[in-house]
Amino acid sequence: MGLRRLMRCCCCIAKQHADDGDKIDFGGGNVHVVTSKEDWDQRIAEANKDGKTVVANFSASWCGPCRVIAPVYAEMSQTYPQLMFLTIDVDDLMEFSSSWDIRATPTFFFLKNEQQVDKLVGANKPELEKKVAAVADAAGSKTV
Repeated sequence: MGLRRLMRCCCCIAKQHADDGDKIDFGGGNVHVVTSKEDWDQRIAEANKDGKTVVANFSASWCGPCRVIAPVYAEMSQTYPQLMFLTIDVDDLMEFSSSWDIRATPTFFFLKNEQQVDKLVGANKPELEKKVAAVADAAGSKTV
């Protein structure tokens, strides 16, 4: 509960945690849902081995903007298979999310060889599309 009290949902104050029945699936497409620190480490190692840039979405089921951007994120994961798309529920992995200094949801990190190359806070669809396209282009691949 402590992390949720400190976090903002994009531009608004965090709301009460939704009932478990209201949880949404942030997966879909080629998005990998990270459920543990070990899972994160495995996905990052896989991305490094394959030379892929990682797009990591820190989100929450109670966050309206996160719900809106989730299908867009899933669609981008299919458009850009040369990238690895991860999603982390900040409530499920509170300690891990805190280590990334997440202060608002959604927050997107762009990582290459475990180094942050970009970041986006908020569910700004045009800006997210622009940043994802830029890292995909930097990887030397075009859209499918």
